[in-house]
Amino acid sequence: MRRAELLAGLGGAAVGIGSAASEHAGVAGYVAGAIVGAALGLAPRHPRAAWLATAGAIFATVPFGALPFGVALLATVHAFFAGRGDERWWGIAALVAIVAGLELDAALRHDSGVPSLLLPGAAWGAGRALRERELVAAQLAERARELEQEREAHAALSVRYERARIAAELHDIVAHAISVMVIQASAGQRLAHDPEATAETFDAIAGAARQAEQDMGRLVALLGDEEAIGPAPDLALIEELVTRAAGSGLDVRLRLRGEREGWPAPLAEAAYRVVQEGLTNALRYAAGAPVSVVVSGGAQALIVEVANEAGGGETVFAGFGTGTGLQGLRERVGACGGTVDAGPASGGGWLLRAELPRRVHSRR
Repeated sequence: MRRAELLAGLGGAAVGIGSAASEHAGVAGYVAGAIVGAALGLAPRHPRAAWLATAGAIFATVPFGALPFGVALLATVHAFFAGRGDERWWGIAALVAIVAGLELDAALRHDSGVPSLLLPGAAWGAGRALRERELVAAQLAERARELEQEREAHAALSVRYERARIAAELHDIVAHAISVMVIQASAGQRLAHDPEATAETFDAIAGAARQAEQDMGRLVALLGDEEAIGPAPDLALIEELVTRAAGSGLDVRLRLRGEREGWPAPLAEAAYRVVQEGLTNALRYAAGAPVSVVVSGGAQALIVEVANEAGGGETVFAGFGTGTGLQGLRERVGACGGTVDAGPASGGGWLLRAELPRRVHSRR
């Protein structure tokens, strides 16, 4: 780059001196040609210094004779570089200084001042237009870099969100099945002397394992191909879930109120998971305590309540929970526009309540 600038300066000086020689200009013309031409080497990097030197050389030369035509053309080139490389007000000052020097030369020679005005003005405008284009291109490139960074950040956030979603799915699937199996295994140890009760216990364990296997298969299909997913759980499957829980030895009763049909699949899925989480926690922390499941379908919302009475005695899973299930449940229900409340119930026990609003889309 510096070599090119040096060659430009030497070439410009040669053009300026050659122009002065062809017009038999005096010493001032030779000096002006050398200075204005050599300043072209500075123009790309230091346009302000270049046009200041050019304007100074023109004003210093004009009183001693006519400015060589080649030097005037070189001054026009400096106007282009001033418009392209200098700031707004400095660029305007460069144009005014160069045009003023050329106009003074034209006036002293009694020539028309129109070319001295139009040529530098056009060159300066071309340089300014090129500068604006480069600035826009730089801004677009910067915006493109920002968008790329945002895309990468969004991709990383999506990966984290997907991992959290998979973890929540795994918790919903595995936690319930493991709770059932552990409770039944503990009961089976105490009923080893009763073959019939032992057989029922192992049937319950096998049923929980089969259900977990089916749910895991559904999750694998979800991860591999969303088109391979079967229909999402509906309210009818809540009855099946409660029936399995009752078969595992949990004292649970289900009450279905209001509308049961026509609920969107995401709401039915969320309601299913609320009941599953409530039953899992009852098995963990209140084994043997009565559990009540109420699903109420209204015109505005679907309300799901899972309440268990206080457990009597030490539970198998005391201190085992991590809160992941409830957190994931809140995220799932929140995605449907609903809310989840969990806390102690009046009279002891625990209450898990979710409200899932029915979204009505206006017709157009």
